[in-house]
Amino acid sequence: MGKPRLLDLYCCAGGAAMGYHRAGFEVVGVDIRPQPRYPFEFHQADALDFLTAHGHEFDAIHASPPCHDHTSLKARSGEDGTGWLLDATRQALVDHPVTVIENVAGADMRVDLRLCGGMFDLRTYRHRWFEINGPLLLVEPAHPLHRVRTSAKKRRTCWNAGLHISVTGDVTTDVAAQAMGIDWMTSHELAQAIPPTYTEFIGRQLVDHLEHNHPNKEVTAACGR
Repeated sequence: MGKPRLLDLYCCAGGAAMGYHRAGFEVVGVDIRPQPRYPFEFHQADALDFLTAHGHEFDAIHASPPCHDHTSLKARSGEDGTGWLLDATRQALVDHPVTVIENVAGADMRVDLRLCGGMFDLRTYRHRWFEINGPLLLVEPAHPLHRVRTSAKKRRTCWNAGLHISVTGDVTTDVAAQAMGIDWMTSHELAQAIPPTYTEFIGRQLVDHLEHNHPNKEVTAACGR
């Protein structure tokens, strides 16, 4: 038996995908827009349509529906009409045994896990929420106090001075790539990504869950355990 397979919906340029890959998954990404820098097998398609047709082929599914309408950005620039995708995705995933839905803090979702860059010694805090179905228990790292200030301006200068940076807006790739642990994306893609270390942390727990619940225990050997 091969590695466990994970479907990465609304995948963008693959920050989440890389973490799951490092955890031991074979990853397949789907996005409505072209993603030329996605590091694994990629399909340009509607995420929900692809899920309907192929979701049963995967051991686990990760989904990161567009977050714009769930952030404070909508107060300044208005909604972009994608907010409905979060609930629609949740409903579409209800019958799959192992799923992860990721979005920004404040999104209208159940929160089973909260992750922050400070938990992984990253130099950006970048809080993200996760709704997880499948494993009965997930361990959440200790959330350290935010003792280091975050800069959204003059980020190279502030980075060199030891501050954290905000990976948003007009961030440049030089410091953002280091802050996120991602070296293959443009600045625009980095601003939309999550650090791979988040999903590597989740993915290792999912692989353990699949190993202990899969009818064919050979998945253990396939994952290098």
